[in-house]
Amino acid sequence: MRIRRGEFERIRSVLSEADPDEPLTAREILELLEDYGEEFDSAHRVATVLGREADGGAADVEVIRDQPYRYRLGDGRN
Repeated sequence: MRIRRGEFERIRSVLSEADPDEPLTAREILELLEDYGEEFDSAHRVATVLGREADGGAADVEVIRDQPYRYRLGDGRN
């Protein structure tokens, strides 16, 4: 499945604005996206977008491989 243009930017924009204090699960990020009026198919889609960015070498995506996975974007702020 190909990442639609702008999905990562939409996630990054919302997380930047929300400025969470700690890493979030994909489900928590999905809830924030919905609170900010952004539509995503599922928490799985959020995880896919963030995981692919991280695998692609995006320095601003940290995947914390715990149970459940958590994600942090940026310079440690999100």
